Amino acid sequence: MKAARTTPLQLAKLLRGAAADKKAWKPVVIDVRDKTTIADYFVVCEGETDRQVKAIADGMVDAAKEKDLKPLAVDGYEDATWILLDFDSVLAHVFLPGERSYYDLESLWAPVAKRRKEAAG
Repeated sequence: MKAARTTPLQLAKLLRGAAADKKAWKPVVIDVRDKTTIADYFVVCEGETDRQVKAIADGMVDAAKEKDLKPLAVDGYEDATWILLDFDSVLAHVFLPGERSYYDLESLWAPVAKRRKEAAG
């Protein structure tokens, strides 16, 4: 029997859970489907040190591998101030705290999700 395909939302939640398992700070899933065509969801979190940022990213990749998924690209792993994992429909961003607040992806993208929720409710 063929395994069920993992949806983008399921993948985003899986990655958020993997980040939480590695003690990531404030992991969130942001729905960006109405804002851009580059992805359906962003997963955003942070680690306290560059070592923890790498461990979080590694944990996300390992969790995805268990579902036979792997990132199309990984960027920023060497410096580990901001690691981007590109899973096509889901982009995972793992930041150091200063980088996360500087780029502030939540403020840029979250208002879309809030409007979507208000329209549905």
